[in-house]
Amino acid sequence: MNAPTLSRALILLMATATGLAVASNYYAQPLLHSIAEQFGLSTATAGTIVIAAQLSYGAGLLLLAPLGDLFEQRRLIVIMIGIATLGLIISACAPSLPWLLFGTALTGLFSVVAQILVPMAASLTAPEHRGRAVGTLMSGLLLGILLARTAAGFMAELGGWRSIYVLAAVLMAVSAIALYRSLPQHNSHAGLKYPALIGSVFRLFIEEPVLRLRSLLGLLAFSLFGLFWTPLAFLLAREPYHYSDAVIGLFGLAGAAGALSANWAGRLADRGKGSLGTTVGLIALLLSWIPLGFAEHSLLALLVGVLVLDLAVQLVHVSNQNAVIALRPEARTRLNAGYITCYFIGGALGSLLGTQLFERQGWLGIVAAGLLIGSLALVVWGLAERKRKVLIQAV
Repeated sequence: MNAPTLSRALILLMATATGLAVASNYYAQPLLHSIAEQFGLSTATAGTIVIAAQLSYGAGLLLLAPLGDLFEQRRLIVIMIGIATLGLIISACAPSLPWLLFGTALTGLFSVVAQILVPMAASLTAPEHRGRAVGTLMSGLLLGILLARTAAGFMAELGGWRSIYVLAAVLMAVSAIALYRSLPQHNSHAGLKYPALIGSVFRLFIEEPVLRLRSLLGLLAFSLFGLFWTPLAFLLAREPYHYSDAVIGLFGLAGAAGALSANWAGRLADRGKGSLGTTVGLIALLLSWIPLGFAEHSLLALLVGVLVLDLAVQLVHVSNQNAVIALRPEARTRLNAGYITCYFIGGALGSLLGTQLFERQGWLGIVAAGLLIGSLALVVWGLAERKRKVLIQAV
């Protein structure tokens, strides 16, 4: 079934499922302080929970997401959500850090179902509305990431840090049932066996310079996301804030406004102005670290920085993703898998850097790294745009 068939309600359901799936990797972030206290962990060791989630998600993107070009997608989506739900249950019952890491990794590996839903929506939507559909699902994804923190903090106050994993497992199971009942059957067979299918992802990187550029930009942008959010719980738990898990989780609401940029980025892509969205996003991404430099002592500066940072990351990401999936319609799932793998590798590297820098250099070390990486991303994009314009003039 390849004709455009997705109603607005079904797109919203897919966006919700996308948000729930990806949110599963972020519940631990505002709870790191509490988890560290229960298991007797250092800041850096507690940070491995977030890193495990992002690395397993990256592995799933490379090894599992391309299966969307091999198997019937509705059935694949439901199975993957079911296994991710099992991981959440293991995390909820974890008696020690190794079990929590195992549950986290299992959930992360199979929550890449979100990146099968996105290209599926693109395939089943009319071309003139494709950017908006992708933007809607990406809004759901970012809201899931950000509101996961708020929900986790709230549930921790009600029933301890484990309660959010129980609630998340229930919601994931419900979403699996709703998607099975609502999604059309859809096949997008690449005509390749699994080893060749995975190999074709690497071949796409060789053949498509746009994929290489956008993947690098995504890696740099999301590394800034991890660099900020992973150590934030430790900053807010100490002087002068001394916030509880619930209050720390509320900071996800400050960043949730960034999801509003997703639809705007999608509309820009539909009008052929995706490069503008990328430029604006990268400039804002760099500028966000100016107010964040005062976050240790100013709540207002922290809130402004969170808002700008999350808006910018989403703007760059949606612009990137629309550029990537437009390259080859027959390989959308694999193109998306290659891009998002790099994206979440960036998130893992940013989280690792954030926990190490915070333990050794404090918040100023985080800000210095943010300014450096943000500048690098802007330089990479500027050089690429200059080269593109030279080539256009030569033609």
